[in-house]
Amino acid sequence: MLDERYVLLVSNEILTEYLEKCTDRYGLTTTNERLDFLIDLPNVELITPAYQWQLIAQDPDDDKFVDCAIAGNADYIVTHDKHFEVLQTVPFPKVNALRLDEFRVLLFPES
Repeated sequence: MLDERYVLLVSNEILTEYLEKCTDRYGLTTTNERLDFLIDLPNVELITPAYQWQLIAQDPDDDKFVDCAIAGNADYIVTHDKHFEVLQTVPFPKVNALRLDEFRVLLFPES
């Protein structure tokens, strides 16, 4: 069951990357169906970042996720990508990156 205790923020840039990566693996038709399903969910919000912060120098392609998080006033980015660890050293704008297991504890503290 999809849980609406959180809002998933995406941007056109993020959706384009998902399209590219998933099409290679699942094909265009399946990928389009899944992305259409994703963006129609009630807890998914399309964000249009107005500024590029360029905070992830090691992998600038990851900046799209940070820019979306900042523009959408996200509480967290959930990732296992080590490039996001640099965000711990950035005082402004503050972006918190969590691993999936840490996020799961926030969603389900009793488990």
